[in-house]
Amino acid sequence: MISRYTRPEMGLIWESDARFAKMMEVEIAVAQVQAQNKIIPRAAALAIAKNAKFSVKRILEIEKETKHDVIAFVSNLAENVGDYGRFIHYGMTSSDVLDTAFSLQVAEAGEVLLETIEFLEKALKSKVKEHRDTLCAGRTHGMFAEPTTFGLKLAGYLAELQRNKKRVLTAIDQMKICKLSGAVGTYSGQPPEIESKVAKKLGLKCEVVATQVVPRDRHAEMLNALAMLGAGLERLSIELRHLQRSEVSEVIEGFTKGQKGSSAMPHKKNPISAENITGCARLLRSYALAAQENIGLWHERDISHSSVERVIFPDAFILADYAVHRMAILIEGLNVQKKQMMDNIDLSQGQLFSSQVLLALVEKGMEREKAYYHIQRLCHSMGKGEHLMNKILKDSEIGRLIKLKELEKIFKGERNKKYIKKIIQRVLV
Repeated sequence: MISRYTRPEMGLIWESDARFAKMMEVEIAVAQVQAQNKIIPRAAALAIAKNAKFSVKRILEIEKETKHDVIAFVSNLAENVGDYGRFIHYGMTSSDVLDTAFSLQVAEAGEVLLETIEFLEKALKSKVKEHRDTLCAGRTHGMFAEPTTFGLKLAGYLAELQRNKKRVLTAIDQMKICKLSGAVGTYSGQPPEIESKVAKKLGLKCEVVATQVVPRDRHAEMLNALAMLGAGLERLSIELRHLQRSEVSEVIEGFTKGQKGSSAMPHKKNPISAENITGCARLLRSYALAAQENIGLWHERDISHSSVERVIFPDAFILADYAVHRMAILIEGLNVQKKQMMDNIDLSQGQLFSSQVLLALVEKGMEREKAYYHIQRLCHSMGKGEHLMNKILKDSEIGRLIKLKELEKIFKGERNKKYIKKIIQRVLV
């Protein structure tokens, strides 16, 4: 994905060079542990660690003949090691090195993604603090509901991001798996102790029960976590898109010098970042579905999952990192229109505070249903230029029950803002 938001660190993890480097790391670690356990000569492990190297070009040349990428990789390593090259991949099957190396790739990609998530978390926290008292209209069903603050609105998305961060952490952790149990998971090529020691050496855990491969529910959980992360970004994106509508105009995405919104309409400032992130979330969900489809394999293994994973894992991690980073840039540069928020509150003609008036009448002793009826009656008969507070004061049924000072306090939104700082503090700790 070519964009000024793309982070090269994430893309490089999924390049062929990086993939084969992780596979070589596994092969070297296995040889070292095998030598310690007197399975292969110590000199062989030393030769492998010292001389093992690969060339992607050479691997591809060998693969043209073998039609097998792991055999081509092992052959290329052996060419460079010499006579002791015969001990590379000793007692292993292809998936032993592939799945274990894949765990290392995912762990590394996870570190990069978590840094980006923390970048967004920091940007959201800053905006939450800045606007914890910025009053704005809350909306349900797209309609005016009650007042809230823009800081509290963003705090909800921050809390969701923090939950998704935990989901990603959990998914990464359960994918840190070393699998060296052989062709059908029986350790026929080498004892379980080798797997345990290699796992410790690589910072991984042993698979509980493997077939020829690590069970793909682990991979599905990882992609589901990324899809959930995307869904959280999408929920925030949709909110920001709605708030940027011309008739709302409560926030505006940053607009740089020389930027243009439309080839035909010079006035346009479109919510392009929020729209782009919405699209990214759709793709992430599709990758999660593909990962779930990969769970069901024939018997101890088939390779129907392999071609899918070579696409969805690099794409999903790069895309998730891109979307999170772009959202962080969006939030950092977001222009919050405080005056427009107050103007929109005024458009409700005071009806945003109807629930507080209802509570006040109940406190005065009026039955709730009766109080509800009278407030609804006044709201539904509102004419242009009228205000609910004035209608209440003039109303013969309820005007005598509430004093002007009480109404002024209600219509300043003091009760609506009373606990907001406490709520916000929950996500700032």
